[in-house]
Amino acid sequence: MPSGLARLSSGQARALLDEHTGAAGDGLHEYRHSALTYLGGRGASLLMVMAKSRHTKPEPVRRYFNPSPEAAAEVASLLAPGDRRR
Repeated sequence: MPSGLARLSSGQARALLDEHTGAAGDGLHEYRHSALTYLGGRGASLLMVMAKSRHTKPEPVRRYFNPSPEAAAEVASLLAPGDRRR
C-alpha cells in the first residue's frame, strides 16, 4: 500500500544515515547486507530474500543464509518430529 511519501534516493538515505549514526562511507551498504543476513538466518525463504534484495538470480543471495542454531533445530524437528535425539 503506498504511503504517499516520496522514496529517498541512495544518496539521500546515505546522508541521513551518516548524519544520525556518525557512520561514514559504507554504512548503508553494510546495513543492507546485515538485514539480508538477518532474514536468511531467521528462516526467510530464498525467494523472500531475493524479493527484498531485488536480486534476480539466486546465486548471489545464497551467501546471506547462515541459519541460527534455533532455525536449524526447527527444520530438524520438521523433518523428524517424533525423533527427540536431534
